Amino acid sequence: MFALASFRLTRLIVFDTITAPFRRLFHEEQEEVNEQGEVETYIIIKGKGLRSWIGELLSCYWCTGMWCTAALLLIYILFPVISMWLNLLLAIAAAAGIIEAVISKLVK
Repeated sequence: MFALASFRLTRLIVFDTITAPFRRLFHEEQEEVNEQGEVETYIIIKGKGLRSWIGELLSCYWCTGMWCTAALLLIYILFPVISMWLNLLLAIAAAAGIIEAVISKLVK
């Protein structure tokens, strides 16, 4: 359950549209079309110091995933009942997203 919860929280922060305004505070995404006609996305980190560090963190799925996992574990230690429900919510959302992605690939 923790793995699915961490996966969903990380994707929410790094990729989901709803958190894009938050990410734009720390980096911007620039799209360019390469020679093969494919769109490539580049991330440009904003600021210096803490702002730059957060921008780097938010641009790295693995880095953000580690911090999300740490936060979920800390919540589990400090508030086990709240953690149970939060992890369950995130894990169900992750499983639903994975199922949707698989089905959409199969239907095409």
